[in-house]
Amino acid sequence: MSNASYSGGCQCGAVRFQVNGSLGDASVCHCRMCQKAFGGFYAPLVSVRGAKLTWTRGTPKQFKSSNFVTRGFCGDCGTPLTYDAPDGIALAIGAFDEPQKIVPVVQFGVEGKLPYADLIPTLANRVTTDDLAAAPFLNDIKSYQHPDHDTDTWPPI
Repeated sequence: MSNASYSGGCQCGAVRFQVNGSLGDASVCHCRMCQKAFGGFYAPLVSVRGAKLTWTRGTPKQFKSSNFVTRGFCGDCGTPLTYDAPDGIALAIGAFDEPQKIVPVVQFGVEGKLPYADLIPTLANRVTTDDLAAAPFLNDIKSYQHPDHDTDTWPPI
């Protein structure tokens, strides 16, 4: 088993995980069930088969989305976390502390791909603070989101 180690968790910090070992292939799934589970255009997932997954804080609440699949999510903030099927568990790539290190290599469920999904890279790009005139509150946002690392001082006071 590889010495690789990964950590992550939900948006509010109530559920945290550690993965030790090599991750499997990362993918995005466009099926309608994954779109609904993630509330997005697709679900970015990575297999943890062959690695050791440990829940270091809390555990995901479960929803049986089909006769074969159970999905885990934070019962407090709703962050999608797991896809558990007969062939193993996959974790939501966006829930990892360093999601940029997990690169998808395949797309599944492309029959459900939204017709405009491939156009997204062609859209204009804007930095969040480019829109201060339309949304002046952006200057004063204070995040209550869990930081992308484990800490003993969470939640904030």
